[in-house]
Amino acid sequence: MDSDLSLDFLSVVEQAAIACAHTMGQGDRHKADQVAVEAMRRCMDSVPIDGTIVIGEGERDEAPMLFIGEKVGIAQRPEGKGISFPKVDIAVDPLEGTNLCATGAPNALAVLAASDEGGLLHAPDLYMEKLVVGPSSKNAVSLDAPVGENLRAIARCLERDVEDLVVVVLDRERHIQLIEDIRATGARIRLIGDGDLSAGIAAAVVGSGVHAVMGTGGAPEGVLTAAAMRCLNGEIFARLVVRKPKDEERSRAMGITDPKRIYTSMDLASGENIIFAATGVTDGALMKGVRFFGDGVRTSSLIMQSKPARIRFIDTIHVEQSRVVRVRF
Repeated sequence: MDSDLSLDFLSVVEQAAIACAHTMGQGDRHKADQVAVEAMRRCMDSVPIDGTIVIGEGERDEAPMLFIGEKVGIAQRPEGKGISFPKVDIAVDPLEGTNLCATGAPNALAVLAASDEGGLLHAPDLYMEKLVVGPSSKNAVSLDAPVGENLRAIARCLERDVEDLVVVVLDRERHIQLIEDIRATGARIRLIGDGDLSAGIAAAVVGSGVHAVMGTGGAPEGVLTAAAMRCLNGEIFARLVVRKPKDEERSRAMGITDPKRIYTSMDLASGENIIFAATGVTDGALMKGVRFFGDGVRTSSLIMQSKPARIRFIDTIHVEQSRVVRVRF
């Protein structure tokens, strides 16, 4: 996979973010997700790849939905027939944080990750236990260790007190005990309604004010987080939550034979070439949201690659044709 594709994938997440930003704060999470998917789908077919969606919107619907197994890229269009394009696996979350966008809350993103064929785990749409940490503490923690032990290890690696740590946890009933365990150590908690992917990225960025993410969230988001960790040198430890026979059947259907396995970022996103792209829909800790003005639209994005190792923050002004742009900083 050519690293130059990063700018093509940047355009994909930018267009998805702009589309759903028009619905921001309108209270319609379904519409916000739908327009993001449709915009991402249209733009994806302009990318010079023979792509396959390995994490997407689920099974095929009547309309193109970036469903699991869908083929995308110029190779699928008439003008691409007979031309050889790189085979690429793609994981997408056209709108990470649908509720955040619908209510105008921070940290809604348009996200995708891409890798060489076979480089992203085909994760079933189940829950996944997760522990996400930054580079300094990734070799000092364990998914099976008690919460207090992990937090003390993180504090030692960062050369600070446990009381200085900030742990992000999804505000869900299933996390009541986890929250109590974290508070018992004296560490601080940031409860979020949605968006554990953006929190995971923040945990691996020095100076973000987030030191770990703990709890149970979606497995597809876990793979996207793993792709980001491959680029940021952070780490995710994860295990599928298989509660009933149907969950085990879905896992087996996607090639997962050991439901108790603990995955790392290299297991979830094993490709040699990883590209991760995200554009802010609403304002967040790392990126500003989409801003509309008289002459066009302004977006804030993050593009990361594993080879070459590169992290770029990109501020883009999309100028409407026949307009004179007035840029303000």
